[in-house]
Amino acid sequence: MSESHIRPALSTDDAALGRLDRETWSPLHSVQPRQEPPFDPFFDSNHRPDDILVAEDADGSIVGYIRLVPPSPLACHQHVRQIQGLAVSGSARGRGTGRALVRAACREARRQGAVRITLRVLGHNKPARALYESEGFAVEGVLPGEFWLDGRYADDVLMGRSL
Repeated sequence: MSESHIRPALSTDDAALGRLDRETWSPLHSVQPRQEPPFDPFFDSNHRPDDILVAEDADGSIVGYIRLVPPSPLACHQHVRQIQGLAVSGSARGRGTGRALVRAACREARRQGAVRITLRVLGHNKPARALYESEGFAVEGVLPGEFWLDGRYADDVLMGRSL
């Protein structure tokens, strides 16, 4: 297993992260339609470099990212962080990159003062659910049939854990 280096995203990572996002798009995990050209920038006012951790291979290429944000702007909600995106390139799958990103997100959430971390995952995304469960996340709620994706209804599974 090759270790990836995890670091905060830089604004100069925009193009590489956009490519990775498009290359890894799948109805297994995305509720958004596949992006078509012209492509929007990866970073915008709601998706800032400060919210992203990236995984780099030894050659410096970006092979994964995780987005970690407060779940709302409410002051009473600032003790929680939420994972709102995780992607790993096909070349880095099976090497522990996703696990390293989840662990780094938990460390970063603790560093930011959070005591809880949550996420939402599609019910049919068994690989992601298994990863999160192996890292201590538990199902805390299910919204049955919340999305119509790829010709079928998909559950929205809410997961969380203490830090």
